[in-house]
Parts: sequence; structure tokens; C-alpha cells
Amino acid sequence: MPERGRTTRDPESPETRIPSAAVTEESVLAASASPVPPPVARRSVGLLVTLILGGLTAVPPLSMDMYLPALPDVTDALHASAATVQLTLTACLAGMALGQLVVGPMSDKWGRRRPLITGLVVYILATAVCAIAPTIELLIAFRLLQGLAGAAGIVIARAVVRDLCDGVDMARFFSTLMLISGVAPIIAPLIGGQVLRITDWRGVFYILTAIGIGLTVVVWRLLPETLPPAERHDGGTVEALRTMRGLLADRVFTGYMLTGGFAFAALFAYISASPFVIQEIYGASPQTYSILFGVNSVGLVIVGQINGKILVGRVSLDKVLAVGLAVVTVASAALLLMSAGAFGEVGLVPIAVGLFVLMSAMSLCMPNTNALALMRTRHSAGSASALLGTSSFLVGAVATPLVGVAGEHTAVPMAVVQLACSLVAVGCFMALCRPWRKQPNVPPNTPTTAPPTAQPNVKGAGN
Repeated sequence: MPERGRTTRDPESPETRIPSAAVTEESVLAASASPVPPPVARRSVGLLVTLILGGLTAVPPLSMDMYLPALPDVTDALHASAATVQLTLTACLAGMALGQLVVGPMSDKWGRRRPLITGLVVYILATAVCAIAPTIELLIAFRLLQGLAGAAGIVIARAVVRDLCDGVDMARFFSTLMLISGVAPIIAPLIGGQVLRITDWRGVFYILTAIGIGLTVVVWRLLPETLPPAERHDGGTVEALRTMRGLLADRVFTGYMLTGGFAFAALFAYISASPFVIQEIYGASPQTYSILFGVNSVGLVIVGQINGKILVGRVSLDKVLAVGLAVVTVASAALLLMSAGAFGEVGLVPIAVGLFVLMSAMSLCMPNTNALALMRTRHSAGSASALLGTSSFLVGAVATPLVGVAGEHTAVPMAVVQLACSLVAVGCFMALCRPWRKQPNVPPNTPTTAPPTAQPNVKGAGN
């Protein structure tokens, strides 16, 4: 009997016998021919799993974005500079990056539930300590631990999607998750701004602690195991490193990984710098900043749904990704010109419009780079997900301090970092993925479009 919410896999099929991480043309054909479980079975499990995965993927934006309006207050309360306070974001990002390298292989060996619940418990404890941290050094240290533990939700959510979906359906599922998790960056700064009305920045961490407790209870009671024992890996660190080396040896997988990583860095340059740009340079209140951030997140969600419901399955994922990268690059260039005074003195509205376009276009980049990369491996989804997440968060962590190198009174460094990262993402996409060469070598019903009869019913999974 097939596992609920999974496509049935024949132990003797060519796909099952593939030892390496990189997919071959034969394995892609075998995957596209795999039978799927009845639509009713997928719907009953898929909706519940999708809602829980949406909650897990919401942990990073909640941990980051709810805290953003409080950054200027933290500088005053802990007597630290803006660059030092931004290290609390860098530490959390670096923790999420490194944690995924550990949790991903663990989930391939022990299943998805055990590492996930352990990570959530540690996340709760670390967040509670952040709420009472008396110094900036202690806050940075426990933000690092918070990121390490929070990585479990990120990497395992992607691995579960790979367990449940394949091909175009995976891109649709990622877009559905973006709708759910996209609510987090909309409401998080709003919540943070309102929290600052009645308490100080420590109240943000108390709320995050309560959210972590609630999510842990839901996962413990309701999330099923999606990786059966027969498909787990018994090896330890050596096998995990060998698997990751095999993934990195796949030029196209590495190309999508780096493309997504640098696109994410352009996004995070905005996340880390915008509180100072909008509040310190343009004089907006924390509440106004929260509203602007929420509007940008609405754009992220709307474009994500256009991607998942209209474009995916009709247009090549590579073409959609190329358009997204082009829009991000143009928006970054426009922001740099405005920040540098090329158009004279500009107000908040033109800057806000440029940031809105940039953030919205990320919905054409992030889901599709994840899907295109994960399509190239049917084994070790945890390790593949770890590499994707680690690259994104590491590049983002490096980019974060750079946006504050010229102080709090200019937006030029933010725009420079955004443009540089977007150009590098375009370069990786063109040089390594080479989409114009890949199309003739891959069956059209697997990475880009698929006939309706070959697609699992993902509409029951929250679409």
C-alpha cells in the first residue's frame, strides 16, 4: 500500500536504483511514469500537511520581521551601534544556514519528525533567553542559537514537499506555501510595531516564544511522518558529506542553488536595511514602516499565486525564473540611481515603489529555483534542501553587514548590495544552469509542463 500523500515507488524501478544525487534523463522518465495515489487520499493528507508546513516556513520571517521595527530601540536600550545591532540579524541568519547542514542529513537518517520536534524545543528555549538578554553580546549569541534551532523547520518543510510532490506540482506546492508563509511577513512587522506601543523590544521575543510553543504542539500531534524507514539512510557524517558532494557535482543543481542564494541575499539586504532607510532617513514611524513592509509582502503573496496558479504548467519554469531575475535587477538598478541622487531629491514614495517591485518579483525566483533544484534529486531530499537553505542564508548573512557600512543616513549601500547580488544571480543562472541548452535534453512533462493526467492532485493540498 502506498504511503499517504506520496507517489508509489517500485523498489525495482530505475529511479530507486540510482545511487547518485543528480538526476538522469532515464530517472526523470521513470519519475514521470510513477503512479500516483487516489486524489482523495492526497487531499485528506495534503491540506493538513500544507498548513503545518506553511507554519514551519513562517518561523524565519516571524523571527526576523517582527523584530525589525524594534532595531532602532535595541540600539538605544543596549547602547550599541546600528552595525552591531544588525549582527543580531546576521547571527540568526548564519545559525539558520549552518543548522540546515546538520538537520537535513539527520532527517534523511531518522525521518522528518524527530529532528523537527527537537529543533522546535531548542528554538523555544533560545527565544526565551533572547527576551531577557541584558547585553548585545548575549543577544547575538542566542540569536545564533535561535537560528540554529529554527533551521529545522525550514529544511524539513522543503524535504517534506519533496517527499510528497514531483515535477511541476512541486513548484505549485512551493507557491502555495508562499501564500501561507507570506502572511507572516505581512503581519509580523505590524505586530512588532503594535508591541512597541505597549512594551519594549523584549515583548517581541516573548510573543515568538509563545508562537514556538504552539507550533511545537501542532507538529507533535498532527504532522505525519513522510519518510518511511525503507527510504532512510543508515550512514553517518561520511555518507552525508558524500551525498552533498554528489549534489554539488551536479552543475545545474549548483547553478540553481547559487541563483536562489544570491536572489535571497538581494531580498535580505532590503530586510536588514529598510528599518533604518525608511525610519531614520525618511522619518517614518515604526507603524508606517510596518504598513509599508506589509504592503510589500502582499505583493510577494500575489505574485506567488500568479506564479503557482497561472504560470506554472503553462510556461517553462526557467523562463519564469529569468523574468523574475530581470525584474529584480532592474528594480535594484533603479533604487541605486534614486539613492545616489541621479534623479535629484526623491521622497519615500519612489523608494517604496522600487522596493515593492523588487520584493514582489522574488515570488518568481524563490519557488522556482527550489523546485528546479529539487527536481534533480529523488534521494536525500533533506541533504538537498539543506544545501539550498544553507547557501541562501549564508550569502544573506554576508550581505547583511554590508548594507550598514556607510552608516544609517544613506540608502546607497543597500542598493549597491541588491544590484550586485542580483547580477551575480543572473550570472550563475546563465553560466551554470544554461536553460537554453537544457530544454531539449529533458522530457517536457517533467521540469516545465506536464499533462493533467500525469499530475498528482495538488489542489487538495491547499491550492
